[in-house]
Amino acid sequence: MINKTENQDYIKLIYTLFIVIISSFFLWLIWPFISDVILKLVFAFLFTSLLLSSVDSLERKIKNRGMSVLVVTFFVIFVIGIFLTSFISQLSNQAKEFSQRVNPQTLTQEFNNLGNKFAESLPDFASNFIPSNNDFAITLSRFIDSALDSLASLAGAVGGFLINAIMILIFTIILLSEYHSFRKTLVAGISNKFFESGLKLIFNIEQSVSSYLRGQFIAAFSVGLMSILGLVILNFIGANISLIIFIGIIAGVANLIPLVGPFVGMIPAILIAFMNNIGNEIATSHLLFGVIPSPFFIFDIILMFMIVQQIEGTLITPAIMGKSVGLHPLMIMISLLIGGTILGPLGMLFAVPATAILKIIFQEIMFVRKNSHLL
Repeated sequence: MINKTENQDYIKLIYTLFIVIISSFFLWLIWPFISDVILKLVFAFLFTSLLLSSVDSLERKIKNRGMSVLVVTFFVIFVIGIFLTSFISQLSNQAKEFSQRVNPQTLTQEFNNLGNKFAESLPDFASNFIPSNNDFAITLSRFIDSALDSLASLAGAVGGFLINAIMILIFTIILLSEYHSFRKTLVAGISNKFFESGLKLIFNIEQSVSSYLRGQFIAAFSVGLMSILGLVILNFIGANISLIIFIGIIAGVANLIPLVGPFVGMIPAILIAFMNNIGNEIATSHLLFGVIPSPFFIFDIILMFMIVQQIEGTLITPAIMGKSVGLHPLMIMISLLIGGTILGPLGMLFAVPATAILKIIFQEIMFVRKNSHLL
């Protein structure tokens, strides 16, 4: 009897492994065709988890689900639009003022001066490896021109982003409107034998995702605040960086993709420092730690954001994420590495919640197997 039971268990195990292999192979075949839709749905689910409590609270007051969804959704869009419009407007004004203040001849002269000072600050053996002043100025001018020309190519990327954003918005509105109906349908499909375990699994996954989002926003707020404080400190030593609140917010929001946010905030900070300090003799000849040439405080900015990234990556994210999703900091770092290797930045974004969900599912499966005799 025991041997027969063991044989049945082995047959079930082989059958399960066979189904898993076939399903994985089928998913691998169709993944290129469905990956975009799946990613949009995942983003929509994350936004739904973020906005659900606000929609439910408003619905209890106005007794209209559809109107609650539209009010909350378009309020968020309005706030984001106001921020982006204000930032782009002020950055455009700075760029316009810069173009009126600096002509190509002045820019070339500034690059010549920059090349001279950079060469003078280097040791004798290293000065032989840098180009002559004219070559240095021409190279920098060409780099600036190519960088400005490449901005036009961003139009296509922006258009694609807007299309994806609209699709995610539509999915989010549908999920917010029908979330509780979807949940009831899912619960209704659970057999009586596993009804309690199924409810517990759904509840734990919802709690884990909500906790993850709260932790992400705490981490984003921390990165934004550290970036603002760092830029303020740089301004005290003469960096002359404006729009620091906007730059901090950009760095914080971009931090929703782990380890990326501080470096995203670095780009507008360097651009603004360059525009504000061109022609400033003190800023052009600035030395980091009194030793390293750092014209326009560029290397100071890079160092500051690297420090923010290190604090965020090694202290804030592991500690906050570990508490919010119940994962060990080492497990979080491993999941981020695996997710980044497989899907890049998107993989890093989804690595922690996916790992937490897999942990919940595994724990529930083990609980069911352990107590199957009671079901």
